[in-house]
Amino acid sequence: SSTCSALLLFISIMTMFMSGVVAIFEYDLKKIIALSTLSQLGMMMFSISLGLYELAFFHLLTHALFKALLFLCAGILIHGAGNTQDIRSFGGLSLNFPLVTVCMNLANLSLCGVPFLAGFYSKDLIVELACQYSWGIFVLLMMFICLSLTVLYSVRLTYLSFVGPYGGGTSISVCESDYSLVGPVVILSFTSLVSGPILSWLNFPAPVLIFLPVFLKWGALFF
Repeated sequence: SSTCSALLLFISIMTMFMSGVVAIFEYDLKKIIALSTLSQLGMMMFSISLGLYELAFFHLLTHALFKALLFLCAGILIHGAGNTQDIRSFGGLSLNFPLVTVCMNLANLSLCGVPFLAGFYSKDLIVELACQYSWGIFVLLMMFICLSLTVLYSVRLTYLSFVGPYGGGTSISVCESDYSLVGPVVILSFTSLVSGPILSWLNFPAPVLIFLPVFLKWGALFF
């Protein structure tokens, strides 16, 4: 019913918003990724509240692949940084973990919905179809704000871990020579690149063409 849909819509948007805001102020690496998962679950529920069940399932599948990659990369970083989860003690890890840095950034970009990575195919479809519903400007604005929060905490995580000044923690790069650690990460990176189009071809029998005003069409990319 419409009441259930409206309630689910409200709860899902609040979930996306609150988990995004909390992730921006969090310093524990695993908690940031867990909150990001919560935010994406909010996205799936948002999709269900609009009646887009197949899209929610499609997003669940693509999200599973790049989020698994994200957690594996986080595990390698924690293992290599002397078992600390505090990203304040990281910094400049791209020098010690070049491969993990590339793979983790790939997963992060996919999470943000950068065009032609796995997350883009499901996330952008949900956003564009949501733009066709007449829930009003507030719901659309909140959805776009939640999208921009995802980008904010992802960029913050990348900066503090890989680019920013060294935080003083111990760091060993032994992990990259261990193929049992790095092997699954490389395989999942490949799926994060190609699973979007492949799953969309498998899930949806016909290609989707969505007509929207220019500012809505560019909305997701802009935010």
